[in-house]
Amino acid sequence: MIRLEIQTPEQMAELGRRIARQLRAGDIVALNGELGAGKTTLTRGLGDELGVRGAVTSPTFVLARTHPRADGGAPLVHVDAYRLGSAAELDDLDIDFEGSIVVVEWAAGMLDGISDSLLEVSIARPTGAGGASVHAEDLGGPEPRQVTIRPLGPRWDRHPFA
Repeated sequence: MIRLEIQTPEQMAELGRRIARQLRAGDIVALNGELGAGKTTLTRGLGDELGVRGAVTSPTFVLARTHPRADGGAPLVHVDAYRLGSAAELDDLDIDFEGSIVVVEWAAGMLDGISDSLLEVSIARPTGAGGASVHAEDLGGPEPRQVTIRPLGPRWDRHPFA
């Protein structure tokens, strides 16, 4: 398990680029974190490094968006599972998990039975008194994020993330 403090959106995108260098077809990245934590920013970094065509934006209203790569490599499939009720609904999207690199935002409980390996990335925002989120202006700049990367399953057993 790796724990990082990310200070800026640029650093979050750079973390996405670093993670992307380790990914291949069949890999699943499970992203968890509250609204505005940086899940889509991290995914933009993944897309930048993978050389996907077009902009990586939140797929909230379409549920899943496939981003082909300019080099013809495994496409990036970006899923927003916020509005899904179960792993069965995710399965109904008919995603090519084996032939793609799949990123699932709001992944908690959505990937049961999909794969025995995944890279879980949790992003936490700081909170102030009473559990309210700390505002950027209170910190004199962007809110830092606490990121935990947890490689799970045989795909990651002998990997540098382990």
